[in-house]
Amino acid sequence: MSTRDLILELLTEELPPKALDALGQSFADSVHKVLKQHHLLAADCSFQAYATPRRLAIHLSAVLEHAPDQAYTEKLMPASIGLDAQGAASPALLKKLQAKNLAHLSPSDLISRHDGKQDILYAEGTAPGSSLADGLQLALDYAVTHLPIPKMMQYQLADGHTSVKFVRPAHHLLALFGDTVVPVQALGLQADRITRGHRFLCQEPLSIASADTWAQTLQTQGYVIPGFAQRRARIATQLAESSAQMSATIGQSPEAEALLDEVTALVEWPTVYVGEFDEGFLAVPPECLILTMRLNQKYFPLFDPATNALTHRFLIVSNMQPADPSHIIQGNQRVVRPRLADAQFFYQTDLKTPLVDRVADLAHSVYHNKLGTQLQRTERVRKLARWLAPLLGGAPLVAAKAAMLAHADLGTQMVGEFPELQGIMGSYYAAHDGELPELVLALRNQYQIRLDQPVSAETLTAAVLFMAERAETLVGIWGIGLAPTGERDPYGLRRAALGLISAYEQLTAGGYLRASEDSPARLAALLDETAAGFAPGMLAAGTVPAVLEFIYERYRNQLVTHADRTAVDAVLALHPPLHQVSARVQACMAFGNLPEATALAAANKRVSNLLKKADGTLPEFDPGLLREPAEQQLAQTIQQLAPQAQAQLAAGNFAAGMAVLAQARGPVDQFFTDVMVMAEDTALRNNRLALLKSLHGLMNEVADLSRLAQ
Repeated sequence: MSTRDLILELLTEELPPKALDALGQSFADSVHKVLKQHHLLAADCSFQAYATPRRLAIHLSAVLEHAPDQAYTEKLMPASIGLDAQGAASPALLKKLQAKNLAHLSPSDLISRHDGKQDILYAEGTAPGSSLADGLQLALDYAVTHLPIPKMMQYQLADGHTSVKFVRPAHHLLALFGDTVVPVQALGLQADRITRGHRFLCQEPLSIASADTWAQTLQTQGYVIPGFAQRRARIATQLAESSAQMSATIGQSPEAEALLDEVTALVEWPTVYVGEFDEGFLAVPPECLILTMRLNQKYFPLFDPATNALTHRFLIVSNMQPADPSHIIQGNQRVVRPRLADAQFFYQTDLKTPLVDRVADLAHSVYHNKLGTQLQRTERVRKLARWLAPLLGGAPLVAAKAAMLAHADLGTQMVGEFPELQGIMGSYYAAHDGELPELVLALRNQYQIRLDQPVSAETLTAAVLFMAERAETLVGIWGIGLAPTGERDPYGLRRAALGLISAYEQLTAGGYLRASEDSPARLAALLDETAAGFAPGMLAAGTVPAVLEFIYERYRNQLVTHADRTAVDAVLALHPPLHQVSARVQACMAFGNLPEATALAAANKRVSNLLKKADGTLPEFDPGLLREPAEQQLAQTIQQLAPQAQAQLAAGNFAAGMAVLAQARGPVDQFFTDVMVMAEDTALRNNRLALLKSLHGLMNEVADLSRLAQ
């Protein structure tokens, strides 16, 4: 069957820029999906999505004008229900046929098949294939109602009384199959072959000759690059060329990439120009200038490639390409100057009040109505930081002051204008006030999602503040009944948990925590100290154990992405110190590869089950009650291996310690072969259980080995 290209385009008012690429892809995917369901696409059909600020479109190759007839088999119902005693159709069968658009069939047209239990009625036949006009109408209807936008606009059509809903008001519809208009309609629009180009560079409507010339006509005559990816690539190329001409760079950052996506969704015919501002503004912290240029003006700031310092130049992505662009450049420079002047004023005004004098103002800011003001929260974090710092080798007074100043910048004019600069502005103001460099760094880094570098002497205060903030958030928010549920986590407790985990990991990497040692700063102690900082009755009972379990569960989800799930579960079952978890998991995985592992894990599980059955507290193990050679040998083995294993474990050599314990396999196997543990003699039974208890404690120092049993 012959095929032709198909183009479908919906012209609208300006679409939401941050959602444009997703809208274009969704529109195209929906149209393609429905046409494929109706067998209107050839096997070699390909399609491309298009999206500009004022249009959504899809181009498909190898589209059929009429789908081939389709054989069908429809299972209806048991014959005993569908037919009466005379073989006539029952009301139930008539209703079923009607629902499946098979009302033209009579009982004689149906087929009865026995399924092993009863006779079932089937309808078989050949259905005529869909026409492209019908299929495309269904596809268009589906596409306009399934865009990924939570809230649609409702607007009236030209008739003054009909209302429709769409992302933005639609103004024109184009649908061409080859050179033929497909008579579809949507949103009060009837399809034709007319499109429109650039709003200013192409004033006249464009008549599209055929589907395969649509994109070329738009670009050559309409000054529109319809493809999102093509437009983005053109902007990126021009940005790179203009940066090179200025011996500068736009930098590599997620923010720059996001801005590139956004400006791609704002222009149809992009052209890049270079603008500049007064160099005097560079005295303002660069983050302020960068944010106002990117966020408010959609400019790309330029940086010195050698020092990465901000320069006084920026790049403008314009939707116009006049012969003389000077008025565009001057206009943008004129617009950005007041914004930079505002930032300069905010900064200079904020510097007049020392940061420490702003702390008292936090009493007027509510943190949460059940947890008090920001000042009360600051005091909780301050006490916690002062407790935690010396346990990690830090300066308690410096950590306490960092916690006290952490949120003092919330009342500054700069943070009021740019909330994204919380912490960053505090660090600038603290540096201006002469605070210690490690305190300044702590304020600057307090809003990091996680620590990603080993902790050093310079960053220890920052790590302490980071941990205290997240511990207070977790315990406080959880304690008032706002634990995460499903996908909802409005207070970021999952992120806070992962942040705490990263802090313990990086403290270990930096040598402030050692796998060979427990620490008074271990997680359980940190959470207990955090809870003690809240007023009595403020937190729900059981908050600390629940938060502790929550953090270990988050760690488990993180570890199983790159470590053996069974080993992770075995280690975390003991709730070991967080800074030892990684080393323990590696040791457990190494142990699992030993030939003795399977038998010892199974034996450990058996021991666990026996100990669960023991009544009450077991007496101390008495070597004098040993009767069987196998139990005597096991006792000697435990006595011999225990000091070796414990020495290795105390040194943090978990893998070596578990390898030592693997030598107990023979005596353990022989014990369970020769010895009746649950002997009738109570003294013997309890003594053997006590022996197994000592073995169980030794074997499970690193992980719960019973979890390794298959």
